[in-house]
Amino acid sequence: MIERYTLPAMGAIWTERNKYRKWLKVELAVCEAWSELGEIPQKALQQIKKKASFSIRRIEEIEKVVKHDVIAFLTSVAEKVGKDARYIHLGLTSYDVVDTALSLLIKESLEKVQEDLVSLKETLKGEAIHHKKTAMIGRTHGVHAEPITFGIKLLIWYEEIRRHLQRIATALEVISYGRISGSVGTYMHLDPSIETFALEKLGLKPAKVSSQILQRDRHAEVLSALALITSSLDKFAVEIRHLQKTENLELEEPFTKGQKGSSSMPHKRNPVRAERISGLARLVRSNLMVALENIPLWHERDISHSSAERVIFPDSFIITDFLLHETTNIIKNWIVYPERMKENINVTRGLIFSQRVLLALTKKNISREQAYQLVQKNSLKAWNEQLDFKKLIQSNKEIREILSLKEIQDCFSLEPYLEKIDYIYEKVLSDED
Repeated sequence: MIERYTLPAMGAIWTERNKYRKWLKVELAVCEAWSELGEIPQKALQQIKKKASFSIRRIEEIEKVVKHDVIAFLTSVAEKVGKDARYIHLGLTSYDVVDTALSLLIKESLEKVQEDLVSLKETLKGEAIHHKKTAMIGRTHGVHAEPITFGIKLLIWYEEIRRHLQRIATALEVISYGRISGSVGTYMHLDPSIETFALEKLGLKPAKVSSQILQRDRHAEVLSALALITSSLDKFAVEIRHLQKTENLELEEPFTKGQKGSSSMPHKRNPVRAERISGLARLVRSNLMVALENIPLWHERDISHSSAERVIFPDSFIITDFLLHETTNIIKNWIVYPERMKENINVTRGLIFSQRVLLALTKKNISREQAYQLVQKNSLKAWNEQLDFKKLIQSNKEIREILSLKEIQDCFSLEPYLEKIDYIYEKVLSDED
């Protein structure tokens, strides 16, 4: 079944409403911390927790005047809370709230990406096992090399996704920090215990040292993880596109009932979903460059990063989530053509067995250079004149003086190429998490 991706899966995390919820969550955690120190009366804290809310429409109205989103937010909250609002934002600067809340948003998003990766990993594992011995031609430089199996190709993808899961775990660790340390990070108007208490309540750790912000190498590391993931998905998509080419036709992405491939050519079945993956992956990679540019800010902070981050984080996470869903769905529903794979193994009329002939010759006490020249000469003749390579080798006088017919015959067997497949699978799957 072809599933339809729904934006709320990741998009809901990056709505204005959810952002303000996270801001409010930070503010309330700080209020509780102040209350623990006796600076906010319990009665006032209860009223704040009971009444604290916001109106997005009101925030937008206020921001048009004050030109400051956090002040607009705080004003909207104060209108809801009343006189006890004087205790909200006590000793804080805007980015105590914004940066800490951003860490919460990124953390939530990374956990969603983590779930997506696990789903893709398991899908790839199932397909890799299913096609463990599905023989196909391996290609280097786009040219037929030696036989592999389709399962091995997928096992490589599987192992790659496992590495991405490790990177996401690292990114989660790096971004699971907040800072509530005042205007330039010196706790001038805050007791450090406020930060410790509030961040623990929020599930974050305090940065050991900060300026007005968390340092942006953390955020660039997160975007790097997303860029690497989407680059791998692009790689998978490119392979699907190549294998779907008419002259290959070993694999096709799903083509659903009623789908049309071209406005002018009714026969077309194009890999449009794989092409979409390749296109959108470019956006995430470009967003990483922005994240890297956000690292060198002026002194304790400027706001050149702020506007860009409002774009690169929602866009990158939503795109990554979408591409992971798309890739998983394509793999679950793709059409594999094992018979065509077998046909393509034979397209070069036996040339792909040239290394086996070469090695057989070198075992007969002739130099590798001499053996190479013999095999290459016959390989080029077979290629240029479209002749059967095996027949050429069998009829070549020089080679027949060195190798028997049976020894030549053995060089053209597919079975040896599959002998160590079990070993590779055991090596990859034996150390699963």
